[in-house]
Amino acid sequence: MIKVYHSRNKMISGCISFLRRYNSSEPSTEALDAAKSISKIMLSSPKVVLDTALDQSGIRVSPEIVEDVLEKFKNAGTLAFCFFKWTEKQQNYEHSVRAYHSMIESLAKIRQYQIMWDLVNAMRTKRMLNVETFCIIMRKYARVQKVEEAVYTFNVMQKYGVTQNLAAFNGLLSALCKSKNVRKAQEIFDCMKDRFIPDSKTYSILLEGWGKDPNLPRAREIFREMVDTGCNPDIVTYGIMVDVLCKAGRVDEALGIVKSMDSTVCQPTSFIYSVLVHTYGVENRIEDAVDTFLEMEKNGIHADVAMYNALIGAFCKANKFKNVYRVLKDMNSKGVAPNSRTCNIILNGLIGRGETDEAYRVFRRMIKLCEADADTYTMMIKMFCQGGELKKAFKVWKYMKLKRFIPSMHTFSVLINGLCDKGIVSDSCVLLEDMIEKGIRPSGETFGKLRKLLIKEGREDVLKFLQEKMNLLVKEPLCD
Repeated sequence: MIKVYHSRNKMISGCISFLRRYNSSEPSTEALDAAKSISKIMLSSPKVVLDTALDQSGIRVSPEIVEDVLEKFKNAGTLAFCFFKWTEKQQNYEHSVRAYHSMIESLAKIRQYQIMWDLVNAMRTKRMLNVETFCIIMRKYARVQKVEEAVYTFNVMQKYGVTQNLAAFNGLLSALCKSKNVRKAQEIFDCMKDRFIPDSKTYSILLEGWGKDPNLPRAREIFREMVDTGCNPDIVTYGIMVDVLCKAGRVDEALGIVKSMDSTVCQPTSFIYSVLVHTYGVENRIEDAVDTFLEMEKNGIHADVAMYNALIGAFCKANKFKNVYRVLKDMNSKGVAPNSRTCNIILNGLIGRGETDEAYRVFRRMIKLCEADADTYTMMIKMFCQGGELKKAFKVWKYMKLKRFIPSMHTFSVLINGLCDKGIVSDSCVLLEDMIEKGIRPSGETFGKLRKLLIKEGREDVLKFLQEKMNLLVKEPLCD
């Protein structure tokens, strides 16, 4: 399965050439070029002149272009909304449902709920509302523990002309369970299960919710109720049950479920095996992890990137990094491309061992294999800030901006915190202002650090200016 490979550099170079071939089929379309041009304008133009800059570009937008730009700026709600409003003024353009949904998500992320509901009303006028619209809002409310608002969203669907069906019911339960409100979800389920006949997805949602609680006895009850009502568990249900048992330390019981699964009706998937491999890795049972991987291959199930990530994680936990690079080579030979999660697992393992130089080398090579995500950049910037290497932290930051990647709140925070720790006030203020301009509200910890420094240096005027900008982010409309 995995052969010994001694040259790490040679292996990664081989992976790069493979991925170039793997991705060569992606077309360079006019829409992608237009989206890149718009992104460049949005990142370089102050908000007050953004409309003018976009007008002067002469770019004609299409639903595809707008959807792509909104996806890129999902972490910068203010900029995204300004662009969204600008597109409404363009000739022969109408927002798609997907564009509305992207904008609703971005607005909810920065807690601009009034404007979010204004968009819902606009969609109602155009008869574009559907169940997914309300599921998005329920998820966003639940994620910030606005449980009553999530339930309200479900309850008002009928008033907006959208039928409350099983998909909507499952959406509400899922939003609550994923935000660790499984007891509320169970209460709603018990009250409404006669109105909405539960399916395997309904029970799977509750099963996962009690598993995360964690409450194994309640999870077992849900599984039994599912079977007793004549609702057959599907592959997703089995996968969740295996995951719940593994997290509860019942790995042998989980393994028993996998072995008892009927290969003709419900054959174990790569995901189910990956859960076992991940659990063995956490428990430092590396031999069991490898044996499970080999057993899966023996059963004719091909490993996907999630399975390889689980195996890589197991080797990282066991500090067997030579094996990690061998797994990467095996992925290459099998035509399985690594993803940002692959990169992050390796980086996290190396950083945890204090091998920062090796982590930086891997980062520079892996970004040629796959697109880095917010966690990748945050991890690297934090590593350099904690090591007092701010120049390298800014180097990663500049590369991220070159890739036109919008930093998340956490990415901004680790760099601002790093600068504050070194007493570098001016750069911290510039970054915080940039953060607010993009519609991203800093955490209390980050703003508190900068506040102490500004007071210490007698810069109450700057502190007042930044505080006012933060207040405006929530209290005033995003665009004139």
